[in-house]
Amino acid sequence: MNSKFVRFVFGISILLFVSTRTFAAADCDRACLKTTLEQYLNAVMKHDPASAPLFAGFRQTENAVVVKPGMGVWKSLTALGKIQRRYFDAVTGQAGYFGLLDENGTPAIATLRLRVEDRKITEAEWVISRKSDVGLNGGANNQFDPDTLIANPPPERTLAKEARMTREAMLAATNSYFDGISTHDGTIIQAVPGCSRFENGIAVTGRGGRGAALGAPAPAAVSDCTSGLATINILFVAARRYPLIDEEAGVVLGMVIFQRNPGTTSRRNLLSEWFHLENNKIKTIYAAMFYPPPEAPAPNWPPYDPNWPIQLPPASATAPAGQRQ
Repeated sequence: MNSKFVRFVFGISILLFVSTRTFAAADCDRACLKTTLEQYLNAVMKHDPASAPLFAGFRQTENAVVVKPGMGVWKSLTALGKIQRRYFDAVTGQAGYFGLLDENGTPAIATLRLRVEDRKITEAEWVISRKSDVGLNGGANNQFDPDTLIANPPPERTLAKEARMTREAMLAATNSYFDGISTHDGTIIQAVPGCSRFENGIAVTGRGGRGAALGAPAPAAVSDCTSGLATINILFVAARRYPLIDEEAGVVLGMVIFQRNPGTTSRRNLLSEWFHLENNKIKTIYAAMFYPPPEAPAPNWPPYDPNWPIQLPPASATAPAGQRQ
């Protein structure tokens, strides 16, 4: 099947999904979303679900696992960390947090997505990265660097009205990044030269190549967010969702799965990615992510409720030579 046609159909499906999930946020404007987000965060830190305006059918996941109020982060979170960013989308009724958490003295890097309907919180989706998490190839070797995140924080800004972008242009630029990864062609990506990317606090741009097979030439340097894609061990960026577009901040939240190439034992990533845009182009990306086990349903949110996809590679399989992770 023609690849351009596939990308066209996929793009149309994304727009249809966004349009069907977009609604007037009733009586909860940007100020209301801000207040509701603070109520929720304070309730979690107090370990008191009753103090947050939760809907009767409230649903929460942490790293794609459903948890009930009072469990999970409701028990572990004691404070917010040095880096705190908040974003709001009154069109879709969503509020978001990206930054550091303090879990009884231990730092974590997290994204939170809240959905608010009729001034009640109906959904909370956490993506939390911790130093002790399982890494790309198993074992407690998760990439995690809160100090670098503190030294290189996301911009905190309110764009002038004349500098704001349309929602459609912001979405298209964001989706072009995942198209570039899926096709291994960085020229597709709508980004400013030198665009930067941080994963769990670690800078993954502005460095040399990695992942070469023994005796093979080193892969090309990853100089910015559009480079180094030819050898990346990703088959396709799946289960794409864009729940929050903050036009005032120039930020889009993308929630996706990095699906690995067939035959590799490397785990999938479930990522939350905060795209900071300028003149309809990507300038910086901050990701909080984790590596779910093959059997885990992920992302576990509509329209991708089940596992995406179920792929159990042979235990003896290895990544193709020369591919970086």
